[in-house]
Amino acid sequence: MIFAVDFDGALSMGQWPELGPANLNLFEFLIWKRKLGHKVILWTCREGKSLEDAVDFCKDFGLRFDAVNDNLPEVIEKYGSNPRKITCDVYIDAKSCYVDEFEFLGDVNIGRIETALNRFAEKVTMVG
Repeated sequence: MIFAVDFDGALSMGQWPELGPANLNLFEFLIWKRKLGHKVILWTCREGKSLEDAVDFCKDFGLRFDAVNDNLPEVIEKYGSNPRKITCDVYIDAKSCYVDEFEFLGDVNIGRIETALNRFAEKVTMVG
């Protein structure tokens, strides 16, 4: 499997642009997955020095990445291109909405989507 993980709000639980505190459970999970042969991509909006600091922060906790803000070389080779969207099996991000929460009934149920987004916003507010 290929995991794409965000930094801020996922690996680092502090306020951007600060580093930390580390989400140790997520670090342990991803390190374990890499030991099993899975791939991990850091997928973040950070750039330049801020990105370098995030990568170094993760290395300090034992997590190394197979790619940073990029597709894996074998994926690029397989598809013959490198699109902006990262190819992965799992996205790990604090700001997400799960498509499978929405049962497809032929029409888009905006009310249901809005309810789910409001629930998400309440969770984020409670976390801080």
